[in-house]
Amino acid sequence: MPHNFFDLTGQVAIVTGASRGLGQYFARALGRAGAKLILTARKAEACEPFIEELAALQIEAKALPLDVRDRDSITAFATAAEAAFGKVDILVNNAGLNIRKPALDVTWDDWNTILDTNLRGTFFVSQAIARGMIARRYGRIINISSVTSVFGYAGLAPYGASRGGVRQLTMSLADDWGPHGITVNALAPGWFKTEQNRAMYEDEGWVEYLVERIPAKRPGAPNDLDGAIVFLASEASRYMTGQNLLIDGGISVGATRALIKKP
Repeated sequence: MPHNFFDLTGQVAIVTGASRGLGQYFARALGRAGAKLILTARKAEACEPFIEELAALQIEAKALPLDVRDRDSITAFATAAEAAFGKVDILVNNAGLNIRKPALDVTWDDWNTILDTNLRGTFFVSQAIARGMIARRYGRIINISSVTSVFGYAGLAPYGASRGGVRQLTMSLADDWGPHGITVNALAPGWFKTEQNRAMYEDEGWVEYLVERIPAKRPGAPNDLDGAIVFLASEASRYMTGQNLLIDGGISVGATRALIKKP
């Protein structure tokens, strides 16, 4: 019988920012592939309803508090995560936020909040968890990037900068930690409807404008990312590291298609 390269049975996966949104989809996909889960939110109890849902699917999960903008919180979390199931094999750096504003309206605090969460948090959580991975000579780190890591969009200057930083960080960490048996990749979703951008999808004109630029002719659905997250967490991607994997319906190749008159 052929080996199942996507089987995560016996693996332990952290998903940060798992109280809502894409984090829950990532966690559910990893759990269905066999992983035990450590879910984080600034208040761990925010994950409890989701843990009950996972239990009904026979997925074992524990919740731990983590504020990715707080150094002491990261240190305490790393210790607790190692103790929860005895090891950590997979880290999904999903915790992130956006403050959508025209560039001239972005404040100093806006910039710091976005970059501290999306970029600095990703680095220092990775650093803390990688220590145990290095000791065991195995790990899968998956940073959540974005199509904004390769394209610029109005109103998203600090967010795009943070996701571009995550892309560069991913490559550097892949080079740093590759000799220790750790792969570091980024998963870069295109335009998906989430809590952060729900209001935009209520504008039918904007959705029409967006869909015209997506070769797949629709925005992403969260479960469109299930296969990619399991792939990056599994043995199937064992020789892949330092990559920014775009799951975007093709918008990265078709972004200007609406500007070209078809014959």
